[in-house]
Amino acid sequence: MSENRRFVLRRRPNGEPVPEDFELVTEPVPGIGEGQFLIRNHYASLDPAMRGWMDDAESYMPPIPLGDPVRASTIGVVAESKAEGFEPGQWVMGLNAIEDYSVGAVGGFTQPIDPQVVPSVTNYLSLFGAVGMTAYFGLFEVCKPREDGTVLVTGAAGAVGSIVGQLAKIRGCRAVGIAGDPEKCRRLTERYGFDAAIDYRGKDEEALTAAIAEAAPDGVDVIFENVGGVILDAGLNSLNMHARVGLCGLISEYNSTDRVGARNLWQLIVKRASITGLLVADYVARFPEGAEQMGKWASEGRIVIDEHIDEGIENAYGAFMRLFSGSNQGKMILKIA
Repeated sequence: MSENRRFVLRRRPNGEPVPEDFELVTEPVPGIGEGQFLIRNHYASLDPAMRGWMDDAESYMPPIPLGDPVRASTIGVVAESKAEGFEPGQWVMGLNAIEDYSVGAVGGFTQPIDPQVVPSVTNYLSLFGAVGMTAYFGLFEVCKPREDGTVLVTGAAGAVGSIVGQLAKIRGCRAVGIAGDPEKCRRLTERYGFDAAIDYRGKDEEALTAAIAEAAPDGVDVIFENVGGVILDAGLNSLNMHARVGLCGLISEYNSTDRVGARNLWQLIVKRASITGLLVADYVARFPEGAEQMGKWASEGRIVIDEHIDEGIENAYGAFMRLFSGSNQGKMILKIA
């Protein structure tokens, strides 16, 4: 416990991040004071939102300071403690960083977790963490799908999107997913239970609009949007009257040096539809409620979750970039230790 490897942000990415934007450094393990505890991080969640935190721009989170390790949700074990309620050997989860050791404090973002109540401790970064809760509260509280309606999910093979489609089916909706290759589309229908899947690759807005119309012949009542760009434009062309769009992410634009934006917002007026941004932080106080229900459905076999775990902090850059190449096969997690 003498060295702390840290995946540090050295410069602001310009467009798609490159290896030179980061550096793996080795520093002494930090000390702790009264009310603090030392966390030995075992796993880090890799999420598209992290790309926005790397920019020097106003957001719901402050930018990662240059020279600091890349911020991430982590799961680890308390290695040393001077804080009441946090004992050595205890598993914890919180917003920390991609590094071997992080310092937590009473009243901070890190909380104890029980690995015995989940199939795998990593599930706290997927189904029972921000990913699962984004899907649960984003769909049911923001999008409010009605039984027999049609829910269109973009980025449907991703960690959040794959759960949204399954929840839509539980609600009694028709679930249509958009993903990036034939294999992912097969997974949507065969593993996650979507009614139809659309491969967006090689399709312009007109072709995507036609594909959505074929997969959703009665129109679209809800869009759970994770991608943006031309995919969002095609979805807006397909709205029913009084449809609802939940804007969860815009991953197609995160690495763009020119903001693209939606061009078909006129359709919101034509269809008297609504578009609402959703952020899971608004529902933190209700996580136990969501986790209890999701756990029940998972135990009944009504929800499945896939996790893609890459090993080694030295592979942090490559693992993070899977989110943008689409080569991950589930919720992207980095095993640090």
